[in-house]
Amino acid sequence: MAKQKGIFKVQGTMGGVSFIKTQDGYMVKEKSEVSAEKIATSESFARTRENASEFGRAGKAGKVLRTAIRIVLQSGKDNRVTSRLTKEMMRVIKADLTSARGQRNVIDGETELLRGFEFNNNARFSTTMFATYAATIDRVTGKLDIAVQPFTPARDLVAPEGSTHFVLVSAGTEIDFDKGTFVTGDSATAVLPINNSPLAAINLSNSVTPNSTHPLFLLLGIQFFQQVNGINYPLKNGAFNALSMVKISGA
Repeated sequence: MAKQKGIFKVQGTMGGVSFIKTQDGYMVKEKSEVSAEKIATSESFARTRENASEFGRAGKAGKVLRTAIRIVLQSGKDNRVTSRLTKEMMRVIKADLTSARGQRNVIDGETELLRGFEFNNNARFSTTMFATYAATIDRVTGKLDIAVQPFTPARDLVAPEGSTHFVLVSAGTEIDFDKGTFVTGDSATAVLPINNSPLAAINLSNSVTPNSTHPLFLLLGIQFFQQVNGINYPLKNGAFNALSMVKISGA
């Protein structure tokens, strides 16, 4: 797709050429001459239909996951998280080695491929907190836990300028991708100061259905604040908050 340059910011279609606005600016593309009916019925577009089916399935799965973790996601994401997560869901679907092409799905794919996914590329958890932690998932009890070893905030956090306090957040969720349903538990620390005083060990525990047969996901994140006169204000509307997928247990 070509990128539009110049002082005129045009949107719409003109002479078979479409002008569209994207996050990367104003773009130009040629209008397709292929009818929707031909794409839907012609054998020559079979691969196109298969790809579209799986892409739609990936988008739906990504939406269910984002909805399931909304309580922590709303304060720790970038404006491209939807497209980035859909791309990763496509990797999961393509790892399905049992279903026919066009019918591949998340359940028969490899949900573990989502491990390490950063929901905010502008503030990655992996380069924000260097304290040692262990993530565990117990399917029998339905417990998804984070155990953080003692650490010193001023030393072990890469805190953005202006921040004075932080909160560690976690969420554990089980998702039925076929039905689009989920069960989510979440937890968080108190608001903690960013200073040179060592913190004791921190445990964040989340509960879902015991003996669940669905994929389980465990997330860990950090949110930064600036405290003024005893009131904690989110730093730059959460632009520096980080959230990562730290452990997964597939169905």
